Amino acid sequence: MSSLKRGAGMNGGEGLVIVIMGVSGAGKSTIGELLGRNLNCPFIDADDFHQAENKDKMRNGIPLTEDDRLPWLEKLRDAMADYISEGKIAVLACSALRQSYRSILCSAADGPSPDNTKRVMFVHLIGSKELFESRLAARHEEGKHFMPPSLLQSQIELLEDDEKDSRSIIVSADASLSPQAIVDHIKNALSARLHG
Repeated sequence: MSSLKRGAGMNGGEGLVIVIMGVSGAGKSTIGELLGRNLNCPFIDADDFHQAENKDKMRNGIPLTEDDRLPWLEKLRDAMADYISEGKIAVLACSALRQSYRSILCSAADGPSPDNTKRVMFVHLIGSKELFESRLAARHEEGKHFMPPSLLQSQIELLEDDEKDSRSIIVSADASLSPQAIVDHIKNALSARLHG
């Protein structure tokens, strides 16, 4: 497992972005930050790429439209492409709920590599609606996030979980486990995919 502790050399010199995906409250940022520290690589939070208008809509309980999301996804794709083209490793926390959104993110790896499936990988944090609602309610009350619990159902309805797509979700992880247990599970799955 030592190869998974060296961020830059983990993928044989190829760039790699590991996307921690799931609905709000799944723990994407918590797990992404911890995984980034474990792999000694940068962590990117997709929330930081939203336009102010998008955050205002969500703060007011209004779901985003496809037109709202597209520029956001394109900015994320471009940031990912920079890491990949430079042969670097990064971890991104992003909802990436629909297959079409994941396809946009995967296009960051479009290029000369014969195996782009090893350049963008998705980890889906799964759990109960009740768990995610309780987390969202707690952080919303504390003013820690713009996403209200009322939008969770719309995200659940939007989610497309297709593990049969080998270019998409490589592993699902139980969001109710401890953060380090989830990160260890992800590292094992990454090792199997990269070196299997």
